[in-house]
Amino acid sequence: MTIQYSQANWNGKKVILGDTGLKPDGPVHLLLGFHGADSTPENMVVYGNQLDVPHALLVYPEGPVDAGEGVWSWWQDGPRQKEAIPEFLDYASQMIDQARRHLQAAVPNAEVRTSLWGYSQGGAASLVYALLGRHRLHKVASVCGFLPEIPEDLTPNGSPASILGIYGANDPVVPSFLADYALEEMKNRGHATTIKETSQGHEFSRDNLNDISEFLNA
Repeated sequence: MTIQYSQANWNGKKVILGDTGLKPDGPVHLLLGFHGADSTPENMVVYGNQLDVPHALLVYPEGPVDAGEGVWSWWQDGPRQKEAIPEFLDYASQMIDQARRHLQAAVPNAEVRTSLWGYSQGGAASLVYALLGRHRLHKVASVCGFLPEIPEDLTPNGSPASILGIYGANDPVVPSFLADYALEEMKNRGHATTIKETSQGHEFSRDNLNDISEFLNA
């Protein structure tokens, strides 16, 4: 599958766009990929280049939190994490708004299915947005993800999505019990959740990408 890449600046942040062949007829996938903590959009592009999702706009935004030395995160871990989650939700919503405007200009009146996928903290970002974000999501895929601390005053959005959660039994960064807890929590909140435990560590594998492609295309 050929992907045409370009770069944009949305709200002062770098965004990498990948067009897998947008067509005006039929549904269009809007797929946002969230990188891990202390990372860059380019790292997700490396993985996304191996996905097979036709008729899609792939969007790789830069995280809003400057972690120094040219890398970014979605929120700062530690005592301020609870305070930072609402800021992340607003930032992600703005990115989805921008992406939908971009699609509207490219393929007016197309049926848009918005989905998220992410790795590590990006997987956590995808899950927490599915739980609390204002945009309705079609599908969400998380690899080595978890759920961050969530402020008690935030209310789940009540819009269930289909979720694929993949995690490793030998992950030294996100222990399997944390990943499993997050996915069980999503299931308990009404999201149709498929949980897949593998023998991997804290990493992306070719099998992960095949599973995500199959999940998004189903």
